[in-house]
Amino acid sequence: MSPIPSLPSRQDVLRMARSTTDITGQLLDTAGNITRIAVNTFDPRDGSGAEALRVLRETTAGLAEASASPQAQEAFYRMVDTLTRLGTSGAPLAAHPVSEPAQVLLAALGDSLLPVLDAVAPAVEEAADALGELVDAGSPLLPAAAGIAAGLLLVLTPVVRAAADVLRDTSPELRRIAEALTATLAPLVPLQVALAERAATVGAGVVRASLPPLADLTETAAAGALAARPLFLAGEEYLVSGLEHLQPLLLAMASRTGRVARSAAVRVSAAVSPAVDRGVVVAVTPV
Repeated sequence: MSPIPSLPSRQDVLRMARSTTDITGQLLDTAGNITRIAVNTFDPRDGSGAEALRVLRETTAGLAEASASPQAQEAFYRMVDTLTRLGTSGAPLAAHPVSEPAQVLLAALGDSLLPVLDAVAPAVEEAADALGELVDAGSPLLPAAAGIAAGLLLVLTPVVRAAADVLRDTSPELRRIAEALTATLAPLVPLQVALAERAATVGAGVVRASLPPLADLTETAAAGALAARPLFLAGEEYLVSGLEHLQPLLLAMASRTGRVARSAAVRVSAAVSPAVDRGVVVAVTPV
């Protein structure tokens, strides 16, 4: 007969009761907060709640109808298949010893990258806004770029197919080349590792020796740049002023070049295009 398990002690019962009470209280507080959010969002006193519910109902109905389409079902199937493959192949990779350096790197970068990301966040936001404006301004060029890309792909397609055929026909030779390279390079790997260790040791010593003078040089250069900042600003002002003065001349030159180019294009077009029947021009001179 199996021994009768011992009953929990009074302290264990009190600890479980306190834990259960705390968890229940937190769940009730969370449910109360969700209820307050729902009441504040769908408050029908000013009519906004009913409108929000109507929009939500129509949106969910549209999503339900769209999700039933064959295209959406195919997309869902691909997503599930991709996630299944990632889960099947990712779990062994995560447990493989090769993944340990990546895990250590991510753990080391996690804490050190957060201040850097916080510092560069405003610059990244401004750069994103500027990039969006650049894309909007350059949107007329997108069709031409797409046409050029399509033309290049059409040109490269026969080359890629020919290369694939060549590689497929010469697979034995490629295997021989790979075996020869492996047999040649395999004995050199230990020597390369030893040389890399020596180079790393020497490089570390050089870096340690060069960092103090480099720091002094950087501080001196920074001080000189601060001292010469007024000169830089004055030079920039002169440069911008000179460009402003040259702007009318540049615009005139561009306009004249455009007229010459258009005239040359008209002459070339007239010379290349087939001759058309020339009409008779009648000039009427008042008596």
